[in-house]
Amino acid sequence: MIRPVIGTIGTRVALALLNLAMVVVASHRLGAQGVGVISLIILGITFILLMNNVVGGGGLVYLTPRHGTGTLRWPSYAWALVTALAASVLVHVVPLVPSEYAMHLVGLAFLQSLCTIHLGLLLGRERIAAQNAMLVFQAVTLLASFMWFLDQGTAEVMDHVRAGYLAHGSTALLSGVLSRSKASSHQCDDKWTAVRDLFRQGSFAQAANGLQLLNYRFTYLLIQRWFGATSLGLFAITTQLSESAWLVPKSLGQVLYARISNTHEADEQRAQTLAALKASVAFTTMVVGLLLLLPDLVYRKVFGPEITGLSPLVILLSPGLLAMAASQAISHYLSGTGRVRHNTIGSGLGTVLTLALGTYLVPNYGLMGAAITASLAYSAATFYQWVVFSRLTHVRLHHLLPDARDAQRLRTLWRRALGR
Repeated sequence: MIRPVIGTIGTRVALALLNLAMVVVASHRLGAQGVGVISLIILGITFILLMNNVVGGGGLVYLTPRHGTGTLRWPSYAWALVTALAASVLVHVVPLVPSEYAMHLVGLAFLQSLCTIHLGLLLGRERIAAQNAMLVFQAVTLLASFMWFLDQGTAEVMDHVRAGYLAHGSTALLSGVLSRSKASSHQCDDKWTAVRDLFRQGSFAQAANGLQLLNYRFTYLLIQRWFGATSLGLFAITTQLSESAWLVPKSLGQVLYARISNTHEADEQRAQTLAALKASVAFTTMVVGLLLLLPDLVYRKVFGPEITGLSPLVILLSPGLLAMAASQAISHYLSGTGRVRHNTIGSGLGTVLTLALGTYLVPNYGLMGAAITASLAYSAATFYQWVVFSRLTHVRLHHLLPDARDAQRLRTLWRRALGR
C-alpha cells in the first residue's frame, strides 16, 4: 500500500491501540467503576467542546482555504475562552460528573479546544501528516503520563485528570507552533466576513455533531442513572472496542473532507466518496467479524475479570456499526460541499430515536437495550444521508458494488489529499 495510506491509516491504528491500552490500564488498575467515571469525564469534555466547536471546530477545515489561518485563529481563541467561562457556570448547574471533577472538566476542555483549533487549521491546509503527528503525540503522552501517575501512589481517577493536563497542554503548545509555521496561501481582508462564516458553517456542523453525540452517548447517561458506574464501564469498553471498526472509515472520511473542501469537480467528489464508502464498510465488516469470533475468556484476560458478556452486545451493535461506517464517507461529502444541514437533519432523526427508544429500552433491558437503541439510531441517521446523497449525485444501489476503478480512486484520493 502506498506511503500516504500507511501514514494516515497507520495513525488511526496507532490511536486505536493507544486508546485500547488506556482502557486496559484503567480497567485493571481502577476497575469497571473507574472506567465508568473516566467515561463520564470524557463525555463532559465532549459536551463542552460542542460549544467551542461552533467557531473553532470542523468549520475551520472548510474555511481555511477560503479565508486563511491568520484571519480565523484569533476569533477561534476568543470563542474558546467564552465557552470555557460559560462551562464553568454550567457544570455547577448540570452535574455531568461528580462535583470534585467539575472544574477540572472545564480546564481540560479548554486545552482540548485549543488543540482542536490548531488541528483544524492544519487540516484545512491539507497538512495531514502534521495533524497525524500531533494526534499520536497527544495519545502517547496521555497514556505514558497516566501510567506514571498511577505508580506514584494510590491509583485513582485523578491520575487520569493529571495526565490529561499534561498531554493536552503540551499538544496545544506544539500544535499552535506548527499551525503558524507556514504562511497561508490566502488571507481574507474582511475579518468580519470570516467571523460570520465561522458561525454560519460551525453552527450547522455543531448542531449535527451535538445531535450525533446524543446518538453515540446519551445511553451512557441512562446507564449511569439506572445501573451505576460499573455497568457504564462495561458498556463503555464494549463501545470503544466496537468503534475500533471505524478506524479506516474515520481516516478516509477525514481525508475525503479535506479533499472535497479543496475541489469543485462534482464527478471527482462523487467517485471518491463512493470509493471511500465501499472501503469503509468492507473494513468494518472484517473488524466486527473478528470481535464476534473472540471468546469471552480473551476479553476477561485483556480487561480484567469484571469484564464479561461483551459478545452479545457487539452482535446487537453490529448493524449500527456498519451503517455509521457508510455515514463517515457520506457525511464528509456533505460537509465538504457545504451541505452540513443534511448531517444535522440525519443526526436529528437518530437522536429522536435514541431519546424515544433509550428511555424505554435501557431501564427495561439494560445494556442490551442500550445496544439496540444505538444500532437503530445509527441506521436511521445513515439512511437519511444516503437518500440525500443519492439525490444529489444520482447514485443508485448498484453503484455500491465493487468497481475495478475503486482502488485507483482511493489512491488518487490519498495522493491529492496530501498534495502529492
